Amino acid sequence: VSGCLHRRIVNLCKNKAFGTALTPPIMKKNASESIRRLVPWMTHRTNQNRNFSMTACHPSNTKVGWIGAGVMGKSMVSHVIKAGYETTVYSRTLSKCDDLKELGAVVVDSPKKVAERSDVTFLIVGYPSDVESCILGHDGVLNGIKQGGIITDMTTSDPALATKLANTCFDRKGVSLIDAPVSGGDLGAKSAALTIMVGGNEDTVKAILPIFRTMGKTIQHMGGPGSGQHTKMANQIMIGTTMIGLVEGMIYAQRAGLDVDQVIEAVRGGAAGSKSLELYAERISRRDFEPGFFVDHFVKDLGICVAECERMDLNLPGLKLAKELYERTKSKGLGLKGTQSLMLTLEEINGGE
Repeated sequence: VSGCLHRRIVNLCKNKAFGTALTPPIMKKNASESIRRLVPWMTHRTNQNRNFSMTACHPSNTKVGWIGAGVMGKSMVSHVIKAGYETTVYSRTLSKCDDLKELGAVVVDSPKKVAERSDVTFLIVGYPSDVESCILGHDGVLNGIKQGGIITDMTTSDPALATKLANTCFDRKGVSLIDAPVSGGDLGAKSAALTIMVGGNEDTVKAILPIFRTMGKTIQHMGGPGSGQHTKMANQIMIGTTMIGLVEGMIYAQRAGLDVDQVIEAVRGGAAGSKSLELYAERISRRDFEPGFFVDHFVKDLGICVAECERMDLNLPGLKLAKELYERTKSKGLGLKGTQSLMLTLEEINGGE
């Protein structure tokens, strides 16, 4: 009986019946012992992915924590503060929180202290390793957050890590972890017009939706843990090749003796129009390469995309070309410049401006 039960559960897990591929406990020879171990495991994993009724977040019932006050994070959390949420903030460089303190935020010196003061803790940091240390480190969020709390990671990160962290947080403290990377750049963050791609438990997502709406216009729940990050990877693949097209088109127009700004105006309303054109064409024309999104971070994202493609046995030549060109841009010392500095690399390839 126990062997049959075990096989059925393994098959369910392979079919992702519990929201993610899982491995049940090793079965014992004794059937009663096997069932004793399996029942709580099944209940635990099913509860993680079941939708429960949760109260929607509101300034009157929710304290917000925020980790990361960089190019994106500072603008995003400022909208949360202005919406009336009591907010605690932390950034690795604490001076980046000065403006937020003036808006009314409380500044603390560790992710753990942020979580201790918060019902929902958000983070938007640089790299997957930063996400993991911010959540699981000694002074991390998980050691400070209340039982049953919510963590929302808005970093563009590794889908597999998002799934791992969601399971770890639930296992240790019954904490829900939502992955919610964003798109829209610094201008989208400043104008509260971001697109937010969300993975995780549906009812948890619904509960924090009012906070998402303070910083974004398009909020889409994509599925279980990791699905927000997979959606962002698709987004970055599209952006990588679109940026190549934008820069090459501008270089072609210049070499052909055209007024590049006039060309941009001519094509922006047609099939060549894109968000990348809207955000970056004018910046490139005036030689403004300051970051809306760092080259360093984009190289990181494209690396995750390539790794995921290898895992899924996908061959995407455009992605590989974008990664190669952005790695070359980074090697020129432009890692802390914006992604539009790809123009400098293409100009170099073509013998200068």
